[in-house]
Amino acid sequence: MSHLQRSNTGDHTPHGPPLILKHDLPASFVLFLISIPLSLGIAHATGAPLMAGIISAVVGGVVVGAISGAPLQISGPATGLVVIVAGLVAQFGWAATAAITLAAGVVQLALGLTGISRLVMSLSPAVVHGMLAGIGISIAVGQLVVVLGGTAASSVPANLALLPGQLAGSHLGSVVAGAAAIAALLLWPRVPRASLVPAPLVAVAAATVLVVVSHIEVARVDLPDSHALVFPEMPQGSAGTVITAVVTVALVASMESLLSAVAVDRLHDGPRARLDKELIAQGTGNVLAGALGGLPISGGLARSSTNVAAGARTRYSAILHGGWIAVAVLAFSNVLELIPLSALAGVLLVVGLRLVSPDRMRTLWRHREFLVYAGTALGVVLFGLLEGVAVGLAIALLRALYRLTHCSVRVEGNRVCVRGSLVFLGVGRLVRELRRLPLNQTVVLELHVDYLDHASYEAINDWREGYERLGGRVRVDEVHDTWFDRANQGKPGRRKTLPGPLPRWFAPWSHWQGSPDSVLLPAQRSSRESDPMLLGMHEFEQRSAPLVRPFLHELALRGQRPQQLFVTCADSRVVPNLITTSGPGDLFCVRNMGNLVPMFSAEDRSVGASVEYAVEVLNVSTIVVCGHSDCGAMKALVRGSAARGSHLHSWLRNAEPSLIRFHAPTSPGCTDLPVADRLAVANVAQQLDNLLGYPSVREAIAAGTLTLKGMYFDISNARVYLVDPDRNGLEPVPAPA
Repeated sequence: MSHLQRSNTGDHTPHGPPLILKHDLPASFVLFLISIPLSLGIAHATGAPLMAGIISAVVGGVVVGAISGAPLQISGPATGLVVIVAGLVAQFGWAATAAITLAAGVVQLALGLTGISRLVMSLSPAVVHGMLAGIGISIAVGQLVVVLGGTAASSVPANLALLPGQLAGSHLGSVVAGAAAIAALLLWPRVPRASLVPAPLVAVAAATVLVVVSHIEVARVDLPDSHALVFPEMPQGSAGTVITAVVTVALVASMESLLSAVAVDRLHDGPRARLDKELIAQGTGNVLAGALGGLPISGGLARSSTNVAAGARTRYSAILHGGWIAVAVLAFSNVLELIPLSALAGVLLVVGLRLVSPDRMRTLWRHREFLVYAGTALGVVLFGLLEGVAVGLAIALLRALYRLTHCSVRVEGNRVCVRGSLVFLGVGRLVRELRRLPLNQTVVLELHVDYLDHASYEAINDWREGYERLGGRVRVDEVHDTWFDRANQGKPGRRKTLPGPLPRWFAPWSHWQGSPDSVLLPAQRSSRESDPMLLGMHEFEQRSAPLVRPFLHELALRGQRPQQLFVTCADSRVVPNLITTSGPGDLFCVRNMGNLVPMFSAEDRSVGASVEYAVEVLNVSTIVVCGHSDCGAMKALVRGSAARGSHLHSWLRNAEPSLIRFHAPTSPGCTDLPVADRLAVANVAQQLDNLLGYPSVREAIAAGTLTLKGMYFDISNARVYLVDPDRNGLEPVPAPA
């Protein structure tokens, strides 16, 4: 999200009436226009009275919105419960379903009070999205039957069985109205400035106008018989069946609400959702909705994301939108009764299909979780929601067990590479490969393992001791962690294999003990003698690339978003990622002789171009100028040793203001440092002043979005200092708060 977007949606400080009128009131109208068709469509899809959807929309807006733990989340009739509620209505009747909703609200209140809501964060996303996809397919197939003029059944197989008969029948009016709504819903976003009017409202309005103008005979919304409140009645059936229904409604509604709240948090920079409070609010809403004869309520991501996009700042947008729905039903019921039912079905059909996200499928495929997703979705479609979730969880657990017990072993000459989790169930294969290695060799055992149990350690250690007794040599390199080393600590006579947990900026070869030539194949040894860089590239491909590939792939997809511009010297001993403990994508670096930033009016524009790109395009929040000890450029400047007419002499002319600053009597600098090092500190301070000559830098500093910092790296002592530009002095880096 860009800085501009954050500033528009992330301000959640208390607002007075003027700001509520400016932001929340317009957003509430947008929500109202979306909620009316969705609420009626969901109610019709479940077989409940249409007024039940309106009741839940009003309660979800006014009541849940007032006490919600996620102020920008919008609650209403639960999309994820359409299939379940339809089954309950068919099995128990509407009055008993209202009682089940009320009881489910009580369960949600109990869950909210126990603080169990955070467990939703540990549920596999593949299962959750597979469940939503299965629900979406179920909704779409059922509503397709309605668009074709029929009445939806309670299961996908039953609805699929109805389709041939509906296709053969003559229901032209329903098909025309439904097709018009679907077409308008899909095409409206392509119209310029279409976001000013919600697509669902346009879809329903277009289909209604078409039906009214053409005098097509079609089933329409019928509200008059639904005005009377339906009070809940005790369900008739076994206690186990009723309890299962209550728990199912409570869990699915809670899961949908909590997942939506977590997702909405990613859309704004305000306070994070309080999940326990949100669950209590949802339970309160369902108790009241059930008592009044409304549908089960949950938070909805579609409505909530619309709320954020419309500029809402507080919970008043949710409360107001519920009020507008109540006013519309009481004052404009005659208009609502013109809406064709197939138009509502068309809108809900598209909503259902949008729950099946191709982008989500691709993401899960990349992370090797698609099987869990597909199994859950297929289970929901064929067997039902609980059964589908159970199938997904079973597949997820089996995959977790497989990953826990599976490791890959690759042998390349005298190097053995092990990846995965190494436990007793999978260690047999590794030991077999190790025993095939020729004796009296230097063997490198490279462990890319995220877990190693004691049985595996003992097996590897026994083999190593036996191999070394027979004259061989074994070195264990651990890349992910130090499981083997920690298990090895305390054993007499054993040396450590690695110096401890690895900082992320270390290259793998930096931990080799002894000469790396001893573990290279002859061809590799020859390449190293001709070009040392080839060895580094080979090691990157073999060891580092698998570790950083997912991270770099993500950076390639979303582009670079560094927070700092780091201007430092080209000296090979200065490694920015090392001294800042940063990684790929963190720093936008500019390196040159003497870490210079030529003045804005200077002939050389290369550094200036980088500064402007970092500030104006990348929106960095910090510019750091880093000098260092024993700087060759500063020595050449002090001695005047650069030959006149040379490129070096021309470049160092940009540092003459630093030399003047260094000799100024009012800025003695660090008197305990050698002359060239004192000049290096003064040079950093001068480059910070030079940066202020760039208009984009000045403007960003004035706006409070950019800060300048000076750094000095003492190479011999491996110490980093901050530079005080007012006195050309050094300060220790403060500990983080």
